[in-house]
Amino acid sequence: MKDELDAMDTNNTWSAVPLPLGKQTINCRWVYKIKHNSDGSIARYKARLVAKGYTQQEGVDFFEIFSPVAKLATIKTVIELAASQNWHLALLDVNNAFLNGDLSEEVYMDLPQ
Repeated sequence: MKDELDAMDTNNTWSAVPLPLGKQTINCRWVYKIKHNSDGSIARYKARLVAKGYTQQEGVDFFEIFSPVAKLATIKTVIELAASQNWHLALLDVNNAFLNGDLSEEVYMDLPQ
């Protein structure tokens, strides 16, 4: 949890401000996961802070949804191309990937417990 909060602080994800009149907050919660090594042993414990965005209403709280995703066929093609060309592939695990998005709306979230 500390790593997640430190990453949010480092990336200036939020700032604590008083809630303006007429605005509502989005609740949040912690999601925990255990990451395992290939042999089944525990590699690390991971915590993510997630907003309960299902309380928002389209046209009121947000106006557009964008979620970039890679299709499985594209990933397979890249792997096949890399194998045929003897290219080296590396795995990249991105922490706090959602922090890279720009929001045009103001979003107010309750502080995590």
